[in-house]
Amino acid sequence: MDDRVLLSRLDRYVEQKMQAGDIPGLALALTDREQTLHVATYGFADVAARAPVTPDTLFEIGSISKSFTSIALLQLWEEGRLDLDAPVSRYLPWFQVRSCYEPITLHHLLSHTAGIITGTEFTAEGRYAVWALRNTEAGAPPGVYFHYSNDGYKTLGLVLEEVLGQPCGQVVQQRLLDPLGMASTEPVITHSTRCRLAVGYEPFYDDRPLARGGALAPATWLETATGDGSIASTPADMAVYLRMLLNRGRGPRGRLLSEAGFALLTQPAIAMAEEGEERDTFYGYGLDVRCCDGRTVIGHGGGMVGYRAHVLADLTDGLGAVALINGPGEPKEVAQFALTLLSAARRGRELPPLPPLDPQRVERAAEYTGLYCGAAGSLRLVAEGERLFLEHGSERVPLELRGTDRFYADHPAWARFLLRCGRQEGRVVEVFHGPDWYAGERYTGPTAFEHPPQWAAYTGHYRSYNPWYSNFRILLRKGALVLVEPWGEEEPLTALEDGSFRVGADERSPERLRFDTVVNGQAVHANLSGGDYYRTFTP
Repeated sequence: MDDRVLLSRLDRYVEQKMQAGDIPGLALALTDREQTLHVATYGFADVAARAPVTPDTLFEIGSISKSFTSIALLQLWEEGRLDLDAPVSRYLPWFQVRSCYEPITLHHLLSHTAGIITGTEFTAEGRYAVWALRNTEAGAPPGVYFHYSNDGYKTLGLVLEEVLGQPCGQVVQQRLLDPLGMASTEPVITHSTRCRLAVGYEPFYDDRPLARGGALAPATWLETATGDGSIASTPADMAVYLRMLLNRGRGPRGRLLSEAGFALLTQPAIAMAEEGEERDTFYGYGLDVRCCDGRTVIGHGGGMVGYRAHVLADLTDGLGAVALINGPGEPKEVAQFALTLLSAARRGRELPPLPPLDPQRVERAAEYTGLYCGAAGSLRLVAEGERLFLEHGSERVPLELRGTDRFYADHPAWARFLLRCGRQEGRVVEVFHGPDWYAGERYTGPTAFEHPPQWAAYTGHYRSYNPWYSNFRILLRKGALVLVEPWGEEEPLTALEDGSFRVGADERSPERLRFDTVVNGQAVHANLSGGDYYRTFTP
């Protein structure tokens, strides 16, 4: 097959994705086991200066860095200097987490099965973030529950530093970047890195879902040097890294990992899906592992303040793809489509068509139609083919699909929250929007709900100066408290005996939320898993 056809289709897909998602700039690379096949750049590294992305532009790769940390630790394991099944406290005696379970080991941290918090990034100082884990409590026995933890990988970076007596960035430089010849990659992000980086962008409004075509603003700048995500790289350098993975740990100058080490890196250590969901994706050590249709694909995503990235490596076909973005976007979809195109071409099959990029297309839109009523008034959902509309008063607003049974209405009155539809016995019976609940004609169940009176003091909007997780809202709906994240996702809160709340539906979740300092009937301070937030005046 003519590669020009493949690349032309890939270009059209990327251009459509960038236009639909208002992506400032994007870089990608394709590779096989032997060489880089293609590097492409699109859009702007600096929108204000109209400076284009070039192959030399750096992008922060975020949590893709976790696999670099994992490989360095596995190298120490191969050298006999590290026991992956030893308690973390053997290497960091001051490491503590409140727990009634067995000790947390390096394996548990590597596989996100330690039962500890994700981390709210309330400090850029990795040692303090890890020290502060002593104020948190493990939610489950180690090894049984997947709960993604940046703080866990911060801890692993400190273990590297303790064993080798070197900063984590220096370890990555000497043990991975130099042997692989990744000369354009920076192991830590500092002010000296900034001149080579694409400018990162975030939504102008940081407290609500991003509208299609919504305004962006330059992201808050920060330095970072922790083991969970502090690398900046180029597409060509990341193709080099992917080739090492495709060759099962072998780099251009020799092996970085033995076969045994690579097997540990890519082991299906824990299922990533929630209970009851299809389990075909697992977590290894710093990598996702998916086995499907006789193929094994490994990869990982990365999100930084102003940057998104994703890598995929098909170990069966020996093909890899990386996508880097300097703003909001979906790099995994770009990398996946690029890999699908490349795989089809290599197998001599017809190239897949461009997938539909229509955010207003709603399958089975008629399932959602009906009149829904609540204390805030009423609304009606109307379907026209595969389009769904919100009717409220005299206005009719098209809805965009934002996940299962979740929709975005691009209208000032509805933009702060997603519309969420609830089901009973498979049928849509209710609609939620922020604190408002609307019951449909098919709804059966209670319509009045009780809650402890003090809960009313907790509702509201809370903020911090944390650029990673700047704000959240607390709602009281159907007698229960709900935490709403800035991008629209919701987490139920469950009251615990000590006065705190568990965040999340799974009883094994270690995330905790506490409220205090009630003034004039309103809590003005909240602590979310170690991060401090304060009531703000905006709704």
